[in-house]
Amino acid sequence: MNKTYYVTTPIYYPSAKAHIGHTYCTVNTDALARYKRLKGFDVFFLTGTDEHGQKIERKAAEAGVSPQEYVDKITAEFKKLWKLMDISNDGFIRTTDKQHMECVQKVFDRLCEQGDIYKSEYEGNYCTQCEAFWTDTQLKDAGGACPDCGRPTELAKEEAYFLRVSKYAPRLIQHIRDNPDFIQPVSRANEMLNNFLLPGAEDLCVTRSTFKWGVPVSFDSRHVIYVWIDAVLNYLSALGYLSDDDSLYRRFWPADVHIVGKEIVRFHTIIWPVVLMALDLPLPRKVYGHGWLMLDGDKMSKSKGNVVDPFVLVERYGVDAVRYFLLSEFPFGQDGNFDNRTLITRINSDLANDLGNLLSRTVAMIDRYFGGVVPCPVCPVAEEDEALKDSARALSARIDGAMDAIHPNVALQEIFRTVGLCNKYIDITAPWVLAKDESKRERLGTVLYNLAECLRIIGVALQPFLTNTPKRMFEQLGVTDAQLMRFDSIEPDCFGSLPEGTVVCKGDALFPRIDAEAELAYLDDMLERQRAEAQTANAEAPTQAEELEKEEKPLITYDDFAKLDLRLARVVECTEVKKSKHLLNLTLDVRGEKRTVLSGIRDWMKPEELVGKNVVLVYNLAPRKMCGIESQGMILCASDEGDVHLSPLTTMTEMESGAGIR
Repeated sequence: MNKTYYVTTPIYYPSAKAHIGHTYCTVNTDALARYKRLKGFDVFFLTGTDEHGQKIERKAAEAGVSPQEYVDKITAEFKKLWKLMDISNDGFIRTTDKQHMECVQKVFDRLCEQGDIYKSEYEGNYCTQCEAFWTDTQLKDAGGACPDCGRPTELAKEEAYFLRVSKYAPRLIQHIRDNPDFIQPVSRANEMLNNFLLPGAEDLCVTRSTFKWGVPVSFDSRHVIYVWIDAVLNYLSALGYLSDDDSLYRRFWPADVHIVGKEIVRFHTIIWPVVLMALDLPLPRKVYGHGWLMLDGDKMSKSKGNVVDPFVLVERYGVDAVRYFLLSEFPFGQDGNFDNRTLITRINSDLANDLGNLLSRTVAMIDRYFGGVVPCPVCPVAEEDEALKDSARALSARIDGAMDAIHPNVALQEIFRTVGLCNKYIDITAPWVLAKDESKRERLGTVLYNLAECLRIIGVALQPFLTNTPKRMFEQLGVTDAQLMRFDSIEPDCFGSLPEGTVVCKGDALFPRIDAEAELAYLDDMLERQRAEAQTANAEAPTQAEELEKEEKPLITYDDFAKLDLRLARVVECTEVKKSKHLLNLTLDVRGEKRTVLSGIRDWMKPEELVGKNVVLVYNLAPRKMCGIESQGMILCASDEGDVHLSPLTTMTEMESGAGIR
């Protein structure tokens, strides 16, 4: 019987549409699942949506629909996106599924019966955004901000049921110390121990009675079960735990790895293990907390308008290009910054130039010099042959090491290292020169065979990461035998498995080159439109959480303010940015220094109205490119409700440019 492998993503909160951050996590998890299947494992890959809680109830009310209607619509979009991204999940769990809700109630009842859940009264700081309670010592600042999201918490006092976390905390601390791979990366383990467990773990409130959208307590209808008990049980309910058919549970539990965002590591490494210990069930072997995918150094948020839409990217560049970027660009355990220019560069450089051209050149040369038939490698091996073969032979082991450590980006680096060696091999051996000398025909055949075999190996290795490209590579290489597409066909002793006489077939370019500047202009303009739309939407219909964020920003100290370098600047030139509908290009004089600043005020101001005016410049704001132009700061503006009127800030009297503001 094959060894099993159970891998999960977090179940995503469907309060808004899925974006590239959700895609980043799911694509990386999909690569792990595909890799294990390729290695012969019996895999179960689970994803889904976490659909209960006060925030969903509020969002639905604001939208004028029932909570179920609200989550149905957004969950359908998640499923549509995973299909588009070729996600190979075996299960999709919704916390509104009947089987899940029944499992949650049965677990809750059992823990109550054995005394691991008890009834008391709770008074504490509750964050609706994170569905989490916090003690005073855990709050971010004196203003009562949530330590995870930074939003204000609400003081909540109510009757509630509690989980005896304190009872199991010593056992959990010992488990973490005895199993250093349990929480990864290691920094997350240190955070859980030092911030939450070692200072003294408190019992956890696990029900609410102030809202109704959740799994009801079976014996106390006033209470719904706290979302972080409800949510984590999906990993069991999806396998049929406590149902009439628990065959999947018996086959796959415990999970091999839970892939989660770093902001929910606490729930998966403290609450979840305590629940499992109370149920006397094995703990998952590993919880891996990945970093966030940022945009311009800021976490993506629909309310900020800085969300990258994966549907748009796939439509323009194809699913494999987007998957490659998400898998290769960022170390999975760290935060990564999404950047349009890097995306386009990766597609043009790695995929179009390095991989695509390698395949096209190799197939074209076999077609031209050997009539489209892969030749026999009969010429004695040269030094450059050995270097190339060594890389190809070592590839499977290097991928194994990277994927076992959950570093898909490193695995792809190893694959493209071999791609690079193949291109270097072509430059060194110069097949077009060999072709001119009939006495070197056998050497030419050996060179082209080595290239074709390396491309087959690369195609096999790419299968967990790119879902369409390997098939197209195999078609052009003439590889039809399924055995030659298996991972065990690229083990070190398998080099040379491609049969001589295989007929190649020239095809279209794997990845056509992209007009970088045109695409960057399009993507930048799209982002500006999103930001403008988000600004308008927030003004027209702010949610309660956004109103709190807007009206009750945390207090800052003078030292915080002093970090800003605000200066007067004179507008000496102002033009419209042709590639954008919203941006103006201002040339500012700051005491003799010229600065270019882009500002999204074109809907309110004409260029000629600004020339000669003094404006307030955020002088030390990090530069960033928009529509191919580097903006070197930001000007400050005032606006009324709904941004009906907007005006740049200026001075009451004439002052010299460059004057400081304090």
